Amino acid sequence: MKDAGNRAEQTANLAERMLTQVYSLLSDNHITPDAVQQQMLTSHVRAMAHRSVTGEPLPEVDASLFDEISPESMRLAHEVVAQFSNLAEEEAWLLSVHFEVAKDNL
Repeated sequence: MKDAGNRAEQTANLAERMLTQVYSLLSDNHITPDAVQQQMLTSHVRAMAHRSVTGEPLPEVDASLFDEISPESMRLAHEVVAQFSNLAEEEAWLLSVHFEVAKDNL
């Protein structure tokens, strides 16, 4: 029970630290998610933090689904995933979708 509490605390701390970095990165790149996009992105980053702490893998992801993501969004997503240091490349593919969608907000 204590170990689960410790993992939950680690996850929450990592998620908050990463969310700060993600939103700073988006701001620096003039990408502003709307309220719904923020909620979805926040949920995703928290799930990434959970997987980082627990080692839980993602289900298999088809790389071809991300062929139309811009190089900029993919670069930003890889930058975020690299900060976790222990997540699979597929995490960046999924994260890049959030950035790509938010880029269209003007």
